[in-house]
Amino acid sequence: QVQLVESGGGLVQPGGSLRLSCAASAFTLDYHCIGWFRQAPGKEREGVSCIRSSDGSTYSADSVKGRFTISRDKAKSTVYLQMNNLKPEDTAVYYCAAGRDTASCKYSYEMDYWGKGTLVIVSS
Repeated sequence: QVQLVESGGGLVQPGGSLRLSCAASAFTLDYHCIGWFRQAPGKEREGVSCIRSSDGSTYSADSVKGRFTISRDKAKSTVYLQMNNLKPEDTAVYYCAAGRDTASCKYSYEMDYWGKGTLVIVSS
């Protein structure tokens, strides 16, 4: 059974940085893509960034490109989302999810396992 636990959320001022962590159960990163998704109040869940298990290739949504970076540490079975130059519109609950590596991993319907989320608030 795949388990995912997010951490690292909090309150940050605009322009600040946070690093989110997604701790996965053993071997998850060997067989699944891992994606970060977010859901703001009153909005649909959207894909933010993802990383494939096969080759480590990554994808980032246009809204975060150049500001957010996804990475992984296989030895720690952990995926990170480094978020820089945060904006108020980045405020949301951030979820990590695991899906089959053959999927695009950009869309929530493709993902099979979900963490419970961590709240990020960007406000002065």
